Amino acid sequence: MISAEEQLSIFKHRADEVLVESELLAKLRRGKPLRVKLGADPTAPDLHLGHSVVLTKMREMQDLGHHIIFLIGDFTGMIGDPTGRNVTRPPLTREQILANAQTYAQQVFKILDREKTEIAFNSTWCMPLGADGMIKLAATYTLARLMERDDFKKRWAENQPISIHELLYPLAQGYDSVALKADIEMGGTDQKFNLMVGRELQKQNNQEQQCLITMPLLEGLDGVEKMSKSKGNFIGFAEPAQEIFGKLMSISDELMWRYYALLSTKSDAEVAALKQNVHPKDSKVGLAHEIVARYHSKFAADKAVADFEARFKQGAMPDEMPELEIHTSGRGIGIAQLTKQAGLAPSTSEANRLIDGGGLRIDGEAVREKGQICAAGTQFVLQAGKRKFVRIRIL
Repeated sequence: MISAEEQLSIFKHRADEVLVESELLAKLRRGKPLRVKLGADPTAPDLHLGHSVVLTKMREMQDLGHHIIFLIGDFTGMIGDPTGRNVTRPPLTREQILANAQTYAQQVFKILDREKTEIAFNSTWCMPLGADGMIKLAATYTLARLMERDDFKKRWAENQPISIHELLYPLAQGYDSVALKADIEMGGTDQKFNLMVGRELQKQNNQEQQCLITMPLLEGLDGVEKMSKSKGNFIGFAEPAQEIFGKLMSISDELMWRYYALLSTKSDAEVAALKQNVHPKDSKVGLAHEIVARYHSKFAADKAVADFEARFKQGAMPDEMPELEIHTSGRGIGIAQLTKQAGLAPSTSEANRLIDGGGLRIDGEAVREKGQICAAGTQFVLQAGKRKFVRIRIL
């Protein structure tokens, strides 16, 4: 096994923060596998690339011999994580949670080693607590400490409601660390408060406190909000290969480099060389190929590239073209209205005639439906005829 200092360097690479670094180094110097925990509430049916940022870091730890625990929050999911919320999240039913949990338990192995990963469910220890146990758990933390959370503080200042059950969420997540005797807890930067609660509850239970490693949040296809199923700006693990490839090709060049930094297995030096020497379109194709190959196969990735290049050549898309941002307040926009606003047709009627004649294309593919809605958070090339192109970004 490599030295503790070398392992710490790997842990820190591309991480946002490590707390407390001296404690983590001391744990590593003991030479024993550490218990590394990541919790995910199954509030949507599928995992997406945003989850992969922290999962990939955990795979690195797994390859170094550490014990990885993927915790499915089938109990906390019924409470609803208030992190980043400006309104109370409606709790999901037990049936919804269990259905989503099954997909999580399978999809996580697209990154983690199935044979070396412990899958845990926090209902195992949270359900038996009962009412008296939850009251005792609530007694371990003050309201003042909980109200230090940015989202609670902001909602309180704006007179937005905060339900009592939301206050229990960080306590339940923290109790997970006690139950699992975690040495390290992983999470996104938005989870820091919850992870710190875990440290405090371990201390109160006479356990050695876990260290925290937070990873950057991945922006979604819109390049603004964090990737989220609820915001519709996501790329799911289980989506078809062509869908993943097409979504990645739709992102901006600026966002592409962010995705390289957080998703690609290429080294920092390799990415820097791409920036310097390779055309952005070709770099984007390379990124899309790498991601599709990871979640499907190299064959599927090769086919996605070939299909894209065929469409690209058929449409004779130029490298340079006008760019236009359309602001829709998240509602999307109809294809005919979009074509008019982009200056590719003088009216929506003319845009519809283009569609009827097969003369309107999105990323080289003919538009068939006049009522098609182009969703917010997408980016693509809109083509009218053979020579008119506009790169569209819908916000």
